Amino acid sequence: MDTDEIMDEEEEEFEFSRNYFLAKEHGGSSAKKSTNKLTDINLVDEQELREASLHIQPKHEKEIALLMDSYKSMYPEWVLALRSGFSLLMYGFGSKKALIEDFASTALTEYSVVVINGYLQTINLKQVLITLAELLHDQVKAKRKASSRDLPKSQQPFNSQSIEDLLTFMDEAEIEEDSFICVIIHNIDGPGLRDFETQQYLARLAACTHICMVASMDHVNAPLYWDKSMTHTQFNWCWHHVPTFAPYKAEGMFYPLILAHGGANQNVKTATIVLQSLTPNAQSVFKVLAEHQLSHPEDGMPISDLYSVCRERFLVSSQVTLNSHLTEFKDHELVKIKRDSDGQDCLHIPLAAEALQKVLLEIS
Repeated sequence: MDTDEIMDEEEEEFEFSRNYFLAKEHGGSSAKKSTNKLTDINLVDEQELREASLHIQPKHEKEIALLMDSYKSMYPEWVLALRSGFSLLMYGFGSKKALIEDFASTALTEYSVVVINGYLQTINLKQVLITLAELLHDQVKAKRKASSRDLPKSQQPFNSQSIEDLLTFMDEAEIEEDSFICVIIHNIDGPGLRDFETQQYLARLAACTHICMVASMDHVNAPLYWDKSMTHTQFNWCWHHVPTFAPYKAEGMFYPLILAHGGANQNVKTATIVLQSLTPNAQSVFKVLAEHQLSHPEDGMPISDLYSVCRERFLVSSQVTLNSHLTEFKDHELVKIKRDSDGQDCLHIPLAAEALQKVLLEIS
């Protein structure tokens, strides 16, 4: 390649780079803001959408049946893993609820089984532990062939004991060596089990001598709940990739459908999605306005008052900055302006108090 060709190539590359930055410069200055809003989407009724989804014809039934049969052939291996001190963690696309329940009803018939539906919004973990403690207590009685009066008082009644005491009892219970209680957790990453404290209690439960655990998970980040000790020592997971391609019928019943009109719940979800797309400072400004509205439900917040509070909290540096945030809020219909009795423009969030509290909880 001669010198002229090299120079031509360099000139061509320079021209391409120059045009690129010119296009970005002109595009950035003349870009128009979209006028589309989430509220403009024509949403169907949630119940109507759920009923329609129930009539969707399943596909690839033969292939899925063969896949499920291959999993059933692994049941003896799974039982051996449980008896060897491992916990089973099922992951993969599709609901694993039916698969795990079939495993329990066919391969674990000689053991007591307790089911936790982690996909529910709230879980009373202490009540679950009380149930497990009572089952173990019955097995201790059977072994000793003694009445409850012969047992130490510290072991009864269970509903008055702390979670720590219940876990200690289950870890120290003396029953038949080959006997155990199986705890099944559908969606260990579910909304009612997602806090770190609950996961720690579940890990300690899995580590109890006569407790074995079978759990499913669907969230890609679920393993981040556990540290190394929880994963390898307490839970002692044996991972199984078992995609079932089954619909999440039971698990999805408790989540509002994004494409459905669900009244207040949908308004909360829409507002949360919009706010989470904004900057942290914009979210903080919205929180200031929301807190004022919750404490003064009958009155809007004057713009001057909002500016003063935000300036004190170092959320905005000027009125211009605040106005830009308010423009975003108004464009997405998160905030409306109304005049008070003195003729002053006041800001108002068009959400009921309960819905507004849910929004604040979601973005906190």
